[in-house]
Amino acid sequence: MSDANNLISHLIELRSRILKALLSVLIVFLCLAAFAQDLYQILAMPLLDALPENSSMIATDVASPFFAPFKLTLVLSFFIAIPYVLYQVWGFVAPGLYRNEKRLVAPLLLSSTLLFYAGMAFAYFVVFPIAFAFFTSVAPEGVTVSTDISSYLNFVLKLFFAFGVSFEIPIAIILMCWTGVTDAKSLRAKRPYVVVGAFVVGMLLTPPDIISQTLLAIPMWLLFEVGVIVGGFYAGNKPSDETSSETSDNT
Repeated sequence: MSDANNLISHLIELRSRILKALLSVLIVFLCLAAFAQDLYQILAMPLLDALPENSSMIATDVASPFFAPFKLTLVLSFFIAIPYVLYQVWGFVAPGLYRNEKRLVAPLLLSSTLLFYAGMAFAYFVVFPIAFAFFTSVAPEGVTVSTDISSYLNFVLKLFFAFGVSFEIPIAIILMCWTGVTDAKSLRAKRPYVVVGAFVVGMLLTPPDIISQTLLAIPMWLLFEVGVIVGGFYAGNKPSDETSSETSDNT
């Protein structure tokens, strides 16, 4: 009977933390909703700066001028609320972790958030200007480049996600080394395959141009090297029979 009560209490806590996470996204969205048009203007700047003179973006759907900015605002609200969402995840799983697992997982949650933001920033400030300048420069003569605002939003969100996730490579490597799935020496031996794999992933996740693929593949390779170096310090550090921390140690 106690097991059933524990299960129910865990489910109640899970529901509470999910509602808190969703509420945080909603609060951020309500704060940003009034600036939805301005936020889309900022997002569109890399493309607008690359468009030929007298060119502009277009809306091929009647409702897209309204929905596209609010879709961006909703996604941005989630990105901004990620630290609090992860805090709720941490609060739920922390009681079941070993004490030294907490010392590892907490910094990883923070660093994974920062790396995701760094990947998005790299895409916006480095990849977008170069890629859009390339796309607009290769348009055939007589073709006016006018991108639909909804298509542009879907395109950049895909790249944001691709670069954000790719920048999590060091975290994944550290976890694999820590859990004993692999080690730094084995990963170094697989470096040639990793480099090839990085360019394959860059080809699959980015537009079909060598510039975007290279701008994703090279950071992935460099982040792999960082992960291997840091992961070497965590190899074999997973506890075997350490008792879990007291509930009072959680957040």
